[in-house]
Amino acid sequence: MMVLPEFAVLGHPNEGKSSVVSTLTEDDRIQVSPVPGETRVSKSYSVTMDGKEVIRFVDTPGFQVPRQALSWFKKNPGPDMVDRFISEHEKDPFFADECELLTPVANGAGIIYVVDGSRPIREDDLAEMEILRLTGRPRMAVINAKSDSRDNTAGWKEEFRKFFNVVRVFNSNHADFYERIRLLESLKAIDQDIEPLMEGVIQAFNMEWEKRNRMACAYIVHGMAQALSFSLARRLKAGMDPVTLKEDLIREYQEKIRNIEQKMFGHIRSLFRHHLYDYPLPACSILRHDLFSEQTWEMLGLTRAQAATAGAVLGGTLGAVLDTAAAGLTFGIFTAIGSAVGAGSAFVGIRRLAGIASGLSGDRVQVGPNENIQFLYILLDRALLYFTHMSRRAHGRRDVPETESQLAPKKEKAGISTLLTTKQHQICMAFFKACRKKSATSGKKSSPSFEVLVASLLEDILERRINP
Repeated sequence: MMVLPEFAVLGHPNEGKSSVVSTLTEDDRIQVSPVPGETRVSKSYSVTMDGKEVIRFVDTPGFQVPRQALSWFKKNPGPDMVDRFISEHEKDPFFADECELLTPVANGAGIIYVVDGSRPIREDDLAEMEILRLTGRPRMAVINAKSDSRDNTAGWKEEFRKFFNVVRVFNSNHADFYERIRLLESLKAIDQDIEPLMEGVIQAFNMEWEKRNRMACAYIVHGMAQALSFSLARRLKAGMDPVTLKEDLIREYQEKIRNIEQKMFGHIRSLFRHHLYDYPLPACSILRHDLFSEQTWEMLGLTRAQAATAGAVLGGTLGAVLDTAAAGLTFGIFTAIGSAVGAGSAFVGIRRLAGIASGLSGDRVQVGPNENIQFLYILLDRALLYFTHMSRRAHGRRDVPETESQLAPKKEKAGISTLLTTKQHQICMAFFKACRKKSATSGKKSSPSFEVLVASLLEDILERRINP
């Protein structure tokens, strides 16, 4: 009995074996290529959680001459036939790939046999299946649904039942965490002896997932608190042009906020083990637009009516809030500390981003904290959209994502802020006020409630109860 669950991923060239391994191990650095025969040497990939190796998958070359190999197996039966096949042919170039892919099986690995469900069954496939049956190793067949236009799944299932303990459809380009868990659950059924080990693996996966969600929530709350409380101030010295200084501070302020958001995104990306530096967001994702762009503020955050209501609650007057609806499309998102006339001026144009205040030390120009409640919802929507991309993106996928549902033209807003309940909006506003005050006491009162809210939204996204 194996001490650590290990499975060799086998199949014909270009069936998606490496993609399946990449998705199951959450390793997007595994080479995945549309060119057949790219994998020539078997390589092990482990899933490690909290520094402990919990399961191992072996990516193998594809079968090259299965019918000839099967002919040898039929002529040389016996419990050690795999070892004898490798010993006899390990220096024979003709059977090089067969020896390479059967070596982990000879060493005791279970078998995951991968086929492309979009194509029909061929004679070579039947030979491969018979070889794997003759090995006597626990085995599961995986139909990798690589195409939506062609589907031969029914035929594969019918044939697989003759050769395999378990059959499962698994799309390595779209499988999320829950689909990976279901595949691991299926692996328990291929052999009773490994069932306890697989239960331990599944438990480790679930604990890891819960840990990631907690940390993602913490990163989002911390990043938003930083962005909402951030401000810049500079003394206005003799000879300085206040307008130029204000413009410089505005640019610096925006860049600092972008950096805070990108750092938060980087943490989330690392949590879900996406390491490719050219990871592509969907071509028309709103996240491709700058945080302070007109498109972002049109597509995310509250509707005009909701923003007016929220602003009225915060600022005390509705009239000033209504100005936001008009200015919101042209950077009407900031106000100045020291220059705002009451809380009702939370929504003003770009010219009011910076203010000049006088004191004993002389005049100074200050930018931030941002006093527009819409800013909180923009940050929240962008964080949740990014979390959605990272948590749902299969590691075996290498293409540029297609158009995502969050940008459906019929939908007025692309985020989820507009879907929040009155109570959830109240929690958001309490958090917003606490961040603006930079009060440790008020922060402690409001952050736990906001953290619970964010955690619930992340769980809804993972369970697909909401689809931002």
